[in-house]
Amino acid sequence: MADRNASRGRSNRLRARWAAVCAGLALSLTAVLPGVATASGTPAPPRPPGRLLDVPAAFTKGFLHPDAPPAGADDWSCRPTREHPRPVVLVHATWTNAYSDWSMLAPWLKDQGYCVFAPNYGGAPGSPFKASGPVPVSARQIAAYVDRVLKATGARQVDLVGHSQGGGVTPRWYLRFEGGTDAAHPKRNKVHSLIGLAPSNHGTTALGLGTLVTKLGLNPAVSALVGQAWSDQMVGSEVNRKLDRDGDTQPGVDYTVIATRLDEVVTPYTNQFLTAGPRATVRNITIQDICPEDLSEHLSLAYDTNAAQLVSNALDPAHAEPVQCGLSLPVLGG
Repeated sequence: MADRNASRGRSNRLRARWAAVCAGLALSLTAVLPGVATASGTPAPPRPPGRLLDVPAAFTKGFLHPDAPPAGADDWSCRPTREHPRPVVLVHATWTNAYSDWSMLAPWLKDQGYCVFAPNYGGAPGSPFKASGPVPVSARQIAAYVDRVLKATGARQVDLVGHSQGGGVTPRWYLRFEGGTDAAHPKRNKVHSLIGLAPSNHGTTALGLGTLVTKLGLNPAVSALVGQAWSDQMVGSEVNRKLDRDGDTQPGVDYTVIATRLDEVVTPYTNQFLTAGPRATVRNITIQDICPEDLSEHLSLAYDTNAAQLVSNALDPAHAEPVQCGLSLPVLGG
């Protein structure tokens, strides 16, 4: 009974926060979201330049120029430094593209000194709605892209940062079946870390819609309209069964999952979490456990400056900074 009351209390608090956000949204659309000073009064570490209009601006330009890289990405003359020896490859979500998904994180990581790359995959050139194709095919495209990055930069490994499908089933398929790792010799892995923002690791019920469509046998029809990635990311799909058969992780890879309790796409949000297998490490993070007032849902997590600091910490744990929690709103981020 106490557990139910506590759960009901948390739910009521979240509803109250959503109501407050809706009431104040019109006054804050043009505001820059600042960091919060530490309790000791020391200056806050640099934060990504989050603005509430960044998301609609990025999606508009991504729609108009769907094959363009985001600012800071795809500098093929970039050479990794001693401080940041591994290039970062950003892998976008389903039905988005590199520009629409990574217009905040790509330039911010570039400014930190990383070589940043952001492929478009899983869709036809000129289409703004990519990552809609079969997951195994998309994974092979990521494999070819990573090989190109390694050759161009001279690096031995990359770090992958992905959103939704791009942090879940597609990179995991690449790691296991398309040469991203060498289970017998992990030092030969092409990937050092996989950092997933709201990743589709164990499939989704899509708030029950996916479950209904699956039970009615309509997944093939839906996938014919919106792409095979829909079916491949449903709970119990053949892709998920094959990926989960031998455990969640690959030896030698460092995994980080950053989830939000308000996720309305990959549901339940706990399906995003991983269990570490032999010689792998996993950190499962719920953003509200770090920043209780964070209201990001599935879409806005890629434009959440609190989550961005967690990404930076996962990329370089030796120089991790505390997250200076700022307001992040549904859909708009911040």
